Amino acid sequence: MDVMETRIDRSSDEYRKNYEAMEALVAGLKAELKKAREDRPQKARDRLAAQGKMPVRKKLELLLDRNTPFLEIAPLAARGMYDGKVHAAGLVAGIGIVEGREVLVVASDAMIKGGAVYPMGVKKNLRCQAICMENRLPMINLLDSAGAYLPLQSEIFPDIDDGGRIFYNQAVMSKMGIPQITAVMGLCTAGGAYVPAMSDEVVHVKGTGAIFLGGPPLVLAATGEEVTADQLGGAEVHCRESGVSDYFADDDAHAVSIVRSIVGALPLHGKTRLSLRDPKPPAYDPREIYGIVSRDLKVAYDCREIIARMVDGSEFLEFKELYGPTLVCGFASIHGYPVGILGNNGVLFSDSALKATQFIQLCDKRKIPLLFLQNINGYIIGRQYEKLGITKDGQKMVNAVSTCSVPKFTVIVGASFGAGNYGMCGRAYGPRFLWMWPNAQIGVMGGEQAAGVLVTLKNDQNAKAGLPPLTKEEEDLIRVPIVEAAKKEGDAWHSTANLWDDGILDPADTRDVLGLAISASLNAPIRDDVEGFGIFRM
Repeated sequence: MDVMETRIDRSSDEYRKNYEAMEALVAGLKAELKKAREDRPQKARDRLAAQGKMPVRKKLELLLDRNTPFLEIAPLAARGMYDGKVHAAGLVAGIGIVEGREVLVVASDAMIKGGAVYPMGVKKNLRCQAICMENRLPMINLLDSAGAYLPLQSEIFPDIDDGGRIFYNQAVMSKMGIPQITAVMGLCTAGGAYVPAMSDEVVHVKGTGAIFLGGPPLVLAATGEEVTADQLGGAEVHCRESGVSDYFADDDAHAVSIVRSIVGALPLHGKTRLSLRDPKPPAYDPREIYGIVSRDLKVAYDCREIIARMVDGSEFLEFKELYGPTLVCGFASIHGYPVGILGNNGVLFSDSALKATQFIQLCDKRKIPLLFLQNINGYIIGRQYEKLGITKDGQKMVNAVSTCSVPKFTVIVGASFGAGNYGMCGRAYGPRFLWMWPNAQIGVMGGEQAAGVLVTLKNDQNAKAGLPPLTKEEEDLIRVPIVEAAKKEGDAWHSTANLWDDGILDPADTRDVLGLAISASLNAPIRDDVEGFGIFRM
C-alpha cells in the first residue's frame, strides 16, 4: 500500500484556529471525565472507609492485569441528569485484561447514592450485556448496590428494555456459554439478588456483602421479624447454608483475588484469526487531526487526512477512487488488524451508495472488519436524483450495512444527520462500538435545515389561507428555538449522557481505542450462519 500524501498546511491560520477549537473541546472533555471519576461527597467516602470497603477504581486496579489498557464504556452516561451527581450512571464499566484474557467488567460505585440503580444505570448495564453477547466476552460484576431508586421505579421496572431484561440476558448469556462471575461486595437487594443468583460463580465478602429478595426493613414490615442484613443474607448464610454463593472472601481485596483466580481457570479461548500485519504508527501525528477537522460543521475537509493519522504507516489502498467521490472507501490496518474504511466527503449520491455497497460486500466476503467515519448530512435529495433512483440505491447501501457479518465500528467525527446516519452504520445498525468526537452533532437534520423546513411549511399554509408570508421577526420566532434545541439535543454531550454512543473520544486517541475494540471483537467468531445479503432493488 502507498503512504498517503498529506496536503495540510500546518502553518495556515485556518489550521491554527481549528486546532485551538478542538483543543478547547478536548480540554473540556478531560475535565468532565475527571469530574465523573472523582466528584464524590466526603460523607460517602467516609462511610465507605468506615465499612472497610474499597473505592471502585481501586477494585479495578487490583482486578486488571498490571500495565494493561482499560477501554471504559460510557464514562459520561447520565451526565447532567437527575441531580447531576449520578456520574457514569453509577457504574464503572469497560473492557480490560484479567489473567491475560479480555473481559468486560461492570462495577457498582457505592459512593454514588449508595449504589442505587437509576434508569440510565439499567440502560448502561444492558449495553454492557449486549457487548458481551456480541463479542463473547466473559462478564465480571463487582456488585454493591442499594437496589432500584424507588422514586423512579416506573422507569426501571416494567418494560422490555428495563431492569427485568438484565436477568433475561443473563439466562441467554448462560445458554451461549459466556462466563458470568459476580463478587458480592455490598447489598444485593430485590432484583439485584438475581444478578449473583443467575451468575456462574459467586464470590461473597463477609460482613459487607449481602443477598436477599427483601431487606431488613421490608422483612420487618411484612413479617414483623427483626433481622440484620448479615443475618438475612450475609456470606455465612449463603456460603454455608443456602449455597447461593460459591466462594467466601474476607474482604474486597480477597474477593478480587478470587475473581482473578476464577478467570485464570476458565478454559482456553481461541480468537478469530485475521491476516495480521506488523503494526506501525501513522506517518503523521494523530494530534494534527485537531487542525484538520473544521470548527464549523458546514465547512468541508478531506476525510483522507484523518484516515492518514489513524492507520498503520498512513498506508491506504483506496477503492474506486474516481467513482462516487463523496464517499472514500479503502483498505488499511490499525494496530496490525485489517480494516475496510468508509469515510464521508459530502452527501451520498447514487454512485457513492453503490460504491459503498460493493465495498461492504467485498469486506464481508474477506472477513475484514469495517470502520465507518461519519460526517454526513444525508443522501442527496431533489427531482433529478429521485429520477436517477437515489432511494433504491440508498436502500442497497443500508441493506448491505444491515446484513454484513463482520464486526463494524463507527466514529462520528462531524455531522450525523438523517438517513446518512443509517447508511453509515449508526447505532441502530449494530456496530460493535460507536463513539463520537467532541465536535460531533447528531439528529434527523441540522437545526438550520429543520428551521428552514418549518418556515417553508408555515409560509405554504399562509399562502393557502390567503395570508402574507412571515416577516423576518416571525421567522425568527420559529427559527431560533429550533436551532437552539437542535444544538443542545444533538451535541456529543447530550448523546453520550443518553447512551446513544459508547463515549466521547479525544480524536488523537481514536486509533488506540479502535485497536482495543477490534481485538475485543475477535473473541466472537465472524458469523457464517447467514449466506449473502438481502434483496438489492434493481
